[in-house]
Amino acid sequence: MSTLRTTSVIFDLDGTLVDSEPNYFEAGRRLLAEYGVTDFSWERHTDFIGIGTRETLEALREEYAIGAPVEELLAGKNRHYLELARAATEVYPEMLKFVELLHGDGVPLAVASGSSRAAIEAVLAGTGLDAFIRTVVSAEEVPRGKPEPDVFLEAARRLGAVPADCVVLEDAAPGAVAARAAGMRCVAVPYLPAAASDPAFAAAELLYAGGQREFTARAAYDWLNTAG
Repeated sequence: MSTLRTTSVIFDLDGTLVDSEPNYFEAGRRLLAEYGVTDFSWERHTDFIGIGTRETLEALREEYAIGAPVEELLAGKNRHYLELARAATEVYPEMLKFVELLHGDGVPLAVASGSSRAAIEAVLAGTGLDAFIRTVVSAEEVPRGKPEPDVFLEAARRLGAVPADCVVLEDAAPGAVAARAAGMRCVAVPYLPAAASDPAFAAAELLYAGGQREFTARAAYDWLNTAG
């Protein structure tokens, strides 16, 4: 019997459904430049993939001795990011197919992300994903961001689902840790394939070690339809 009748699927957004990391990097680079930091690199940005925006800015504020309060930095980064996101955000084609397959079967879907709610809603609206995914949880709305389980547990609550019946799709180790802490199964699609050996990914029920280039909607759908 199909398990989809009782399954809910919760997606991370950035790096999982959409390739928004280039926009987040550029938003961060522009923001830091406003405070005199001119050496923020893509390599440094990748250290924060999977970490919430607030936690990222708290770390960078301390690292670069920026005097501005975190709320000011958050507002600035969101402003830059929204400008970039509204101009162009790429949906991963196989992820879109996966969302369409699940939506067609009536599977409850949610997004649980470390991004601001405004950023999540802008991306979902701009890409058309909001036609399929109506339940959204931002780390701004819960006490703790990933790797704590709060966003996933809140998403399950809003979906009316039991955590054990939820499957999380994640691209980053902190998110995989959060999914396990929430008592949910995890499909891991590492944004950085080099990170696929991270123990957090090794514990996932389904791992696409090659990242998005390896992920296919049909294979993930078939796994979800048969996994018990």
